[in-house]
Parts: sequence; structure tokens; C-alpha cells
Amino acid sequence: MRHSRAMTIVVRPATSADLEDAGRICVDAYETAGQLDDGPHQGYGAVLADTASRMQDAVLLVAERDGDIVGTVTICPLGSSVAEIGREGEVEFRFLAVDPAAWRTGVADALIEACDQHARATGAHSLAISVRDINHGARALYEKRGFARQADRDWSPVPNVELYVLTRSVSG
Repeated sequence: MRHSRAMTIVVRPATSADLEDAGRICVDAYETAGQLDDGPHQGYGAVLADTASRMQDAVLLVAERDGDIVGTVTICPLGSSVAEIGREGEVEFRFLAVDPAAWRTGVADALIEACDQHARATGAHSLAISVRDINHGARALYEKRGFARQADRDWSPVPNVELYVLTRSVSG
């Protein structure tokens, strides 16, 4: 799958027909980035693939380009089963993933912008995400887009997995 920046990216709420593609993209992206210590079909790989649960309890978005789902992100409302680090006035997002064949084509920017739009629409003042300490590519992506580490909020969900919390003010 080849993509050019000229093709329009549409970010929209996922439908049940999108769940399989969104789950596959999450697993593929995390695995390609070397972020699945326990493989693609168990542990965190199974969590990434479980888009149906996220759609029930959060806002599951997909990025579509030329009829193909090429990315996904989950907005995690406070109190939802997928919320981890969000605070009052923040929009936490998780599971941002882009099909590896579409990396560096603007899909991540479109997904982050959709999170920003959601934050503005709900009156939130900032965005928040956790990024694994060894995921230098993701950290660089977010830092280039104005996110800054909040070291006092870093945390570890399981042994040997350290997460950095990154936040940025909502644009506009």
C-alpha cells in the first residue's frame, strides 16, 4: 500500500465494520515498532487487538484514506475502563497506531488533530498520553508536535515496562 500526502485523510468514529482493521493496525504498528514483548497474540497484543471493548467504553476513531483504514486512536474518558492517566480537564488518548505501510504520511498528525478537536469540543485544556520509555520513535513524534514529558507522572503498569506521560496544551 503506497500513500502520498496529497490523498485526503478522514478521521471518523469507528463502526463495527472497522474493528478488525483497527485491531490489526494496532498490533502491526506496535509489533513493527518493537513494542510487543510477549508477541502479537497474547498479553498486550491481545489488548491492542480488542477494539470492540474499546468502542464500548471509549471513543474509538479510525483514519481512512482512499477507502482504506490506515490508523486508529482511542480517546479515553475519565472513569472508563481504558483510562489510565487522564486528569480533570485533560483528554487522554491511547492506542494511537498507524499502518506501517502508511508511516510518515500524515496519518498520526490527523489522529492527534482529531484528539485535539475532541478536547476543544469538550472544553479540555490539554491532551495526555503515555509512551513507553524505549519507544524513542513515538516520543520524538509527540515531542515534535508540542508534547512535553511530565516526569512526575511517569508510571509502570507491569514490571519492566516504564511509561512516560506526555502532555500538551490544546491548540486554538
